Amino acid sequence: MNINSITNQIKIPHELKKMNELFEKAGFEAYLVGGAVRDMILQKEETDWDLATNATPEQVMSIFHRVIPTGIAHGTVTVLFMNRQIEVTTYRTESDYSDGRHPDKVEYSKNIDEDLSRRDFTMNAIAANLATGCIKDPFDGCTDIKNKIIRTVGNAIDRFTEDGLRPVRAIRFSAQLGFEIEKNTLEAISNPSVMQKTSGISIERFRDELIKMLKADKPSEGFKLMEKTHMLSQFLPELQNCRNVIQSDKRGFHEFDVFDHLVYAADGAPKEDLTVRLAALLHDIGKPAAKRTEQTSDGEIITFYNHETLSAEIAGKILTRLKFPNNIVNSVCHLVKQHMFFYESSWTDAAVRRFIARVQLENLDQLFALRVADVYGMHNVPVRLHDSETGKNLCELKKRIEKVLKKSTALSIKDLAVNGNDLMTSGIPAGKTMGKILTQLLEAVMEDPEQNTKEKLTEIALNLYKKFYTK
Repeated sequence: MNINSITNQIKIPHELKKMNELFEKAGFEAYLVGGAVRDMILQKEETDWDLATNATPEQVMSIFHRVIPTGIAHGTVTVLFMNRQIEVTTYRTESDYSDGRHPDKVEYSKNIDEDLSRRDFTMNAIAANLATGCIKDPFDGCTDIKNKIIRTVGNAIDRFTEDGLRPVRAIRFSAQLGFEIEKNTLEAISNPSVMQKTSGISIERFRDELIKMLKADKPSEGFKLMEKTHMLSQFLPELQNCRNVIQSDKRGFHEFDVFDHLVYAADGAPKEDLTVRLAALLHDIGKPAAKRTEQTSDGEIITFYNHETLSAEIAGKILTRLKFPNNIVNSVCHLVKQHMFFYESSWTDAAVRRFIARVQLENLDQLFALRVADVYGMHNVPVRLHDSETGKNLCELKKRIEKVLKKSTALSIKDLAVNGNDLMTSGIPAGKTMGKILTQLLEAVMEDPEQNTKEKLTEIALNLYKKFYTK
């Protein structure tokens, strides 16, 4: 952003100008407020539009045809207008947030400046007139935006003890925008009364902020701020426990402790893929419990045997606690559990088929992205996919997989030429025995895809049943 580009006026979108005509016709005024104004000043693409007005929710509902009373108790409704959903909130003042999020008492105000005074940060306490685009900036938020500073409106402890989510938002904004949190604002996050208020926010609200932080270019900056302000111990103690878990030895695989490795790995994962970013952040979360030190003739070796299984278990508990959807929990845990694969050119085609079956075809791209992120996190250096050892290895494995897929007819039990009914017809009873035999049939087909015919598999199944499962 060119610092000289900050002016006292922004361009108002056509839809909002048309909306403003209806407000004015009814005798009211309206302003664009919050993040959209900030993003326009930053010359970033804005996503959501929030308006503030001197019209009450009931008056807004009388002006527009399609209105949803989403937060009418707090003065907010959602207007459906020109294919957009636009939140409209009546100018208000507030007092006491006993639940750490919503004001106990809402009083409407007729003044946009008074409304702006209740907002969290100066960069968000800016309003733009919908008719002219002229900016109201009573707390000099434009200067803070120019200087890339996050500062509360008024006393930081007061603002944070009003709303326990605000400290989390400060850290998320810092990671997301690349802004520095002003000294007093940063110190206030660790204030005991603020920490107590923050600990009371709903886990869903923390999760939503975490998701936004993970979509930043470098989420590691946010996690380091969470650590510095002791917020990490409140919400992600398992990650905090990875600090000072040394993993570097004479082999030189790792440069950082487990904590730094994990947050840098998150940086190295694709920002548009939340599942991979979560997997990168948590893929070694079980290392503190798995760490062992071995003395060898060549010196001390640090090992983390079976850490992928422990990490998958811990990741599942963390994501469940944070109330992530089950499909994300399951996908992340699967990637974490499978991340310790070591492909070599000596793998047989059967070994490649077993790898595909274990990982599952639909997860391969994400697993490879996790491997790249893992390597990135070892030294905090981007991985060159075309000429690095990691890139060459993954490229070769991809080609092997493509080759195997052209020839393979079965990568799971459901792909076999026989099913449970076929085996029952041939005399094998349903139950655990049948399940074991189907697994063995899949193994046979993995070794030799040409075995996948009904005649051959029935013969193999009967032989297995007679040899191992009958007296």
